[in-house]
Amino acid sequence: MERAASAGTQDFEIIARHKGGHRWLASADAYSVARAFVNGEIEVQGDFIASVRFQLSRPGSAWRRQFFDAVCRWDPWRITQCWAGRASTARHIRFHYDRSNNFYQLFLDERMVYSCAYFKRPDATLDQAQAAKLDHICRKLHLEPGDRYLDIGCGWGALVLEAAQQWDASARGCTLSRRQFEYASQRVRAARLEHQVSIQEMDYRDLSGEFDKISSVGMFEQVGRAHLETYFRKVYALLAPDGLFLNHGITRPAPMRSDAQSLFIARNVFPGGQIVNLHDVIRAAERAGFEILDVENLRRHYARTCRAWVDRLTARREQCLETVDPSTWRTWLLYLAGSAVAFEAGGLGLHQVLLAKRGANAAAPATRDYMYCSTEA
Repeated sequence: MERAASAGTQDFEIIARHKGGHRWLASADAYSVARAFVNGEIEVQGDFIASVRFQLSRPGSAWRRQFFDAVCRWDPWRITQCWAGRASTARHIRFHYDRSNNFYQLFLDERMVYSCAYFKRPDATLDQAQAAKLDHICRKLHLEPGDRYLDIGCGWGALVLEAAQQWDASARGCTLSRRQFEYASQRVRAARLEHQVSIQEMDYRDLSGEFDKISSVGMFEQVGRAHLETYFRKVYALLAPDGLFLNHGITRPAPMRSDAQSLFIARNVFPGGQIVNLHDVIRAAERAGFEILDVENLRRHYARTCRAWVDRLTARREQCLETVDPSTWRTWLLYLAGSAVAFEAGGLGLHQVLLAKRGANAAAPATRDYMYCSTEA
């Protein structure tokens, strides 16, 4: 084995398992290093996020970077996003989420919330920050007793349960993940809320009915730029005239484009996914008939969330390996560490966009005061 320490620091050490690994690491691009880590060809001792930041900050070979960026832009996974049907969308969702629920329980919070937390206090725990995020969303939506509420991509059910239990809303959630559907349904039964909460395993495009409040949290990344307007038009059709819609999703600052890191995530973590620019979101929403009431960037909160997940994956490595294979654990560790670095550096954003139908003057109060009057979580 060969060791390649970080430049002038003792925070971490990268260990190559093959002869010549030190020289290879010195010139390898980020995508190749990521694949080598997933395959167990290199190990990292010490601060894993620092090691990822170090690798991503290295200039590397200009021609190799250009090559991988070109591959990412023209790879077939990009082309298939343009006509992603229901079957392929379901397959992509299940690839990521239908891992062992026990695996996700090992690094998520107690409510199994797999999206950006909201750290209202510097000393907040992950559990407290996720509880604060659920409260923050419900307050932005101005949820009231009896509201017909829909959560698109409801995950393991935390937000629909929050809406029903804390806000007395009539809540409905949908997901394409079989394991999420089963877990969320069991939680509803355990809480004896079948009369107030329903979970469906279905594509949001097949939903019908009218809802006073709608949220989409952490699902938007699977829509893709080519389908943005279709997505917003569908939500528009489901929303009541004076309703509110909160779209919570990862964005990429303009004019940044997909790169080698995007290629790794698309092939190994989120097949079919695509991160769009904020202006793409706003343009598509406005074309569908929405007006923008509020935009908040939770980028720094997501950086801290990803760090918490990395810490838990690292601390519970042996337990994780009892539920998933080593390559899956390594892939999720690398993906979340890279995400933490990207959010910290501003390479990714997390925008909550609150929308109403254009001209819906009764949809929300005229000021933002109602959003920020919550008690400390």
